[in-house]
Amino acid sequence: MTYLQINGMDLYAEVAGDGAPVLLLHGGFCSLEAMRELSDSLVPHYRVHAFERPGHGRSADIDGEYSYARGLADTIAYLDSQNLEAVHVIGYSDGAILGLLLALEHPGRVRSLTAISANLDPSAFSTDEEHQSLVLTPARQSPVHTAGGPDGDGASAPAAKPDAERLHYERLSPDGPEHADAVLNKLFRLWTTEPNIPAADLARITAPVLIMAGDRDSIRPDHTLLIAASIPGARLCIVPGASHGLLAEHPALISSVIRGFLH
Repeated sequence: MTYLQINGMDLYAEVAGDGAPVLLLHGGFCSLEAMRELSDSLVPHYRVHAFERPGHGRSADIDGEYSYARGLADTIAYLDSQNLEAVHVIGYSDGAILGLLLALEHPGRVRSLTAISANLDPSAFSTDEEHQSLVLTPARQSPVHTAGGPDGDGASAPAAKPDAERLHYERLSPDGPEHADAVLNKLFRLWTTEPNIPAADLARITAPVLIMAGDRDSIRPDHTLLIAASIPGARLCIVPGASHGLLAEHPALISSVIRGFLH
């Protein structure tokens, strides 16, 4: 496995393929496995770069809190370490937020941006908090205590299907499976306080942009529409029958749309 020294941390990284450079930015509590099928579809045509942020996948956690500013700094440091002046950026969820910030604050580094299930602020989440319930599902089957139960009686309900990202975490993390809850707690503090990107600022983005989300995404559809409408010339793709897990639910469709956009 390949690790790079990025801002004083050893971060897992991958490079494959030949052609124009593409940078993949994974989501929160995700590893690169969440973007594996997309990566495989791009490798025959592009040189695909990817790395795992601290506390994600094969990269060890940090002692402090997470922030998008830190994530952006790590992204810039990764690009510099690979001598990449400008890349096509494909980001999912937290990675899509980082992609938007990269296009805003470092426009010369972005050839194009595909932002999948991005949000500008914490108010964007659907009230059912679908993605939070998915990511909190333990990998091991056990009864789940529901807050008050379905009838408010505090009863336990059967656990949902184990979450794929939790399974990946338990298999890949150098911190061990028991550290997952510490990562999730930090992520929830991040997700409930950041980002805070004014929609009006998106008008400064000059790179070609594709905004994608599921029609049943935990990011409200009107928020996704706001992002697309705020970026000059942005394309919009709403994937039918898809949740926040759209990369796993419709990999062939999403890969096809993105390759068409990049061409």
